[in-house]
Amino acid sequence: MIGESGTMQDLFDTVPEEPASLPGNAQQALALLDDWVERSWIRALDHAFAAFVCNMVGDNGEKPSTMLALLAAMVSHQVGRGHVCLDIRQLCIDTEPTLVLPPEGGGALPADSPRPSDLFAGIGPDEILANLMQSCAVSDGEQATPLVLDGSRLYLRRFWRYEQAIAAGIRARLESPAERVDSGLLTRTLDVLFGATAKPDSQPDYQKAACALAARNRFSVITGGPGTGKTTTVVNLLAALQSVACESVGSNETNAYLRIRLSAPTGKAAARLSESIGGAVDRLPLAKLPGSPNKSAIPTQVTTLHRLLGSRPGSRSFRHNEDNPLPLDILVIDEASMVDVDLMASVFAAMPDRARLIMLGDKDQLASVDAGAVLGELCQRAEGAHYLPETAQWLESVTGCPLPAHLTDTEGLPLDQAVAMLRKSYRFDEHSGIGVLASATNAGRLDKPLIRQCREQAFEDVAWLTPDSHSARPGINEPGVALLADHALTGTPEGFCNNGQGRLVNEEPVAPPVGYGHYLGIIRDQKPSAGGEREARDQWDTWAIEVLNAFNHFKILCALRQGPFGVEGLNREISERLRWAGLIDRTEGWYAGRPVLITGNDYNLGLMNGDIGVTLSVPWERDEAGEPVDTLRVAFPSNDGSDTIRWISPSRLQSLETVYAMTVHKSQGSEFTHACLVLPDRLTPVLTRELVYTGITRARHWLSLVVSQEGVLREAVGRGVVRASGLARLLS
Repeated sequence: MIGESGTMQDLFDTVPEEPASLPGNAQQALALLDDWVERSWIRALDHAFAAFVCNMVGDNGEKPSTMLALLAAMVSHQVGRGHVCLDIRQLCIDTEPTLVLPPEGGGALPADSPRPSDLFAGIGPDEILANLMQSCAVSDGEQATPLVLDGSRLYLRRFWRYEQAIAAGIRARLESPAERVDSGLLTRTLDVLFGATAKPDSQPDYQKAACALAARNRFSVITGGPGTGKTTTVVNLLAALQSVACESVGSNETNAYLRIRLSAPTGKAAARLSESIGGAVDRLPLAKLPGSPNKSAIPTQVTTLHRLLGSRPGSRSFRHNEDNPLPLDILVIDEASMVDVDLMASVFAAMPDRARLIMLGDKDQLASVDAGAVLGELCQRAEGAHYLPETAQWLESVTGCPLPAHLTDTEGLPLDQAVAMLRKSYRFDEHSGIGVLASATNAGRLDKPLIRQCREQAFEDVAWLTPDSHSARPGINEPGVALLADHALTGTPEGFCNNGQGRLVNEEPVAPPVGYGHYLGIIRDQKPSAGGEREARDQWDTWAIEVLNAFNHFKILCALRQGPFGVEGLNREISERLRWAGLIDRTEGWYAGRPVLITGNDYNLGLMNGDIGVTLSVPWERDEAGEPVDTLRVAFPSNDGSDTIRWISPSRLQSLETVYAMTVHKSQGSEFTHACLVLPDRLTPVLTRELVYTGITRARHWLSLVVSQEGVLREAVGRGVVRASGLARLLS
């Protein structure tokens, strides 16, 4: 509400005058924030928002307080760091770690300038909260104010609304379960898909249980680590739902099928799901299912969420919304850990009231780049399941699989009854170093004996590379950079047990690890010789697909963008190493073999942030004499599950970067035969358990670890990310 002019107490009026440099009014606070912007502590946007709030308050006849100016900038700063809100109580307890100020690489303030911890010293959270609620810029959400205070959480209004909309959408679906499914029919269907007998090791079939649980609800979450069978589970779930629908209406005609759409946050994730889901559908015993649904009943085409919702360039709004809902009965979102609160709120706005929403993802991966950690919030209690006794009994009656007693809870929440966790990895066994490292990282216990095993090649699939043991090269003074440049070329098979030879996975031989020399060799040695005729386009597409697949065999993943072990420097050095080896002819501009990562959505070209292509030379132009002339085109996969290529002229591409090395954040939704995780030689705020776990689990068969300081790795694994949010509380 608006206070009387002159009656509002400026919080800092009651603070002792020492240190004298503390801002005494809002204008001085804005001047301090301006210094922070100049030193890259906060964004110009954060300062601009604080100034906007102060001006709005002044226009309403109220004196803007120092505290209001500072907190307006801080909540905007936190949103920029991925948080949905700013927790005032946590801010007062641990100011600088909460804000991560000063930041890594930020400029130093003058000695007499206050630090963030000075600004909130001696002021209790209750006093801050009480004074905030006196401002016309702050409300509990009932008024249209730029800031919303919910308990001790301070929000930008837009993000408070997103969180409220997501919670309301989930609650509505939990309170109104799916149309009653005949338990006997569901049991027969699941028995065909998973088998009727219990597992020989007496362990529950968690995939079967997840399908049953999701069939019971209009909202469900299926989470699990790499290789736990999330894709297999959701394909079986969709087959079961279509089977039940067909049997219920006594028809397997197209008009009896449920309308299903598959989606993912990025083009990479969509392409990967398209590839894996097609094979899973081919293996379905559809003819044996009740209702005998046709193969066409299970879609294999996956689209990005932005395309599904109908993006409008230059706008946050989508074509599909409350007034124009999506025409579907079931929506599946894969890699849901990458979906931020803004996009998830748009999904719920576009969902028809009676439609099912199924979210898939790994709860332990890095959260979305933008604000929010929706999947992580929803899966906070997934480890313990917390199924009500009646839920556990129903699951046993439908699946024939009794659940362990520790997964039941008489005080389980409604959300718990819709979350299923897959607990068995079919990709990594107890002998897999990748699996062991992922589990240990997740548990926050990466101890010295395990690291010693990695160093001593105790695991077939893990190589530990130490920069200090490598010699510098001419032009590369940093041994670690020289090591990575060489590693990028060959993949360093000698770093693995038995040079990576003779390894079997699930009784199938695995090719030794490779580097970028592999895909560049295919470009050089397997280029079609069909001349420049466009009629031979299939040959060029096949070649491009082979190149793109080979490029995905290996990737260097970094925690940082800058510094000797960052993406920017490594991309330059790797380019130079490949040129020195004669595999590319230049390191700047456009050249055959250059891999590029799209860094911004381009709706005209149908390219999305995160799409990867490789530059190739094709003889599709002709000179004055009519002879074919090589010209450069960038080959991108179609991202719709088909084996087609989009050939795009480099001149049409705008937002991109070379991508021999990429950040772990950018790698989410991708999987590589051989991944190399590079950690810097010092601890930084971005080095967390989630980042290390995500980097490790991008590797399918081979993992290289480049670690300068063993202690940095252990410290990183001991630090988990907690994003400020109120979503879990709203659903408790």
